[in-house]
Amino acid sequence: MNSLEYNTSRKKLIIPEYGRHIHQMIDQAVLVKDKVERNKMAKAIIGVMGNLNPHLRDVPDFQHKLWAQLFIMSDFKLEVDSPFERPSEETYKNGKPNKLNYPQTHPKFRFYGNNIKKMIDIAIDWEDGDLKNKLILNIANHMKKCFLNWNKDSVEDKVIIDHLTDLSNGKLSLIESSLPLTDSSEFLKNKIKTSNHKSHNKNRKKSKRRY
Repeated sequence: MNSLEYNTSRKKLIIPEYGRHIHQMIDQAVLVKDKVERNKMAKAIIGVMGNLNPHLRDVPDFQHKLWAQLFIMSDFKLEVDSPFERPSEETYKNGKPNKLNYPQTHPKFRFYGNNIKKMIDIAIDWEDGDLKNKLILNIANHMKKCFLNWNKDSVEDKVIIDHLTDLSNGKLSLIESSLPLTDSSEFLKNKIKTSNHKSHNKNRKKSKRRY
């Protein structure tokens, strides 16, 4: 019982995905005094690390990543010859990744999503003509589909047209020849097919588990 060790009392793993054994192998390599032997151990460790992703282990970019991670897990104490440029300890420890820019927009009609608004903004800048009219029609039909997926079993074209006018600040409108939009039943038919397909696959998975 006295020989038992708990993870809370052990050294913290630098890259936990590789597990404690890989970290221990690297720690042993750091202590080896002979450089030739250290190089052999480093290559062996890289091979073990690559085995965790066998389909990528021979890809040059992935090899570069493995060597960089090897130095990082050694806390930059491992002195070996690397086929790639050694990562900078200062950059790794002090550098912070750039903050990701997440969309902060709040669409007026949430069921349409942000992509519809982007499509509308693009359509506004298009030159007037047949191509633009077709784009507006496609946007309107997609809006109708989104509306039905979120809200109810039917919707009048006037509602979609009003929403299109609102979202485009009155800059887009459907020409008379484009109306009516695709019938609600067509969208609902596809919705039912998709729902039935998902239900069928779910039931098949359940049946396989039983046997």
